Amino acid sequence: MSNSMLQGPDAGDEGRGTTQIANEVIAVIAGLAATDVPGVSDMSGGVVGGIAERLGRKNLSKGVKVELSPDERECTVELSIIAEYGVRIPDVASEIQDKVKRGIEGMTGLDVKAVNVSVLGVAFRVEEREEETKDKPR
Repeated sequence: MSNSMLQGPDAGDEGRGTTQIANEVIAVIAGLAATDVPGVSDMSGGVVGGIAERLGRKNLSKGVKVELSPDERECTVELSIIAEYGVRIPDVASEIQDKVKRGIEGMTGLDVKAVNVSVLGVAFRVEEREEETKDKPR
């Protein structure tokens, strides 16, 4: 994710000045919208995200990559998630795409061209893991 800043759509109108939104802010909006979808167990941020969490820092943009168009009025978002076991993944991905698009467009005024969802894993719920452990002979 780049450190460039986004210049807002209404920047410079009528001499009011400019609005700049960091890519990280867009990524946080996308990450929060995605994790709010039922069926998403976690976001997958790779090694760097895992190290930050072990150090006690919650990385709200974990598993999110934002690409801005050259005119910085449109963006494409790529999300890497871990789905909960038992959910219908295409339905979860579709809801993620809708929520992320609405969230970013509503908060930033950007036009979201695409929200690409990659499912990198499946997670079992804690209760299911505990039941499996109890049922296994020792």
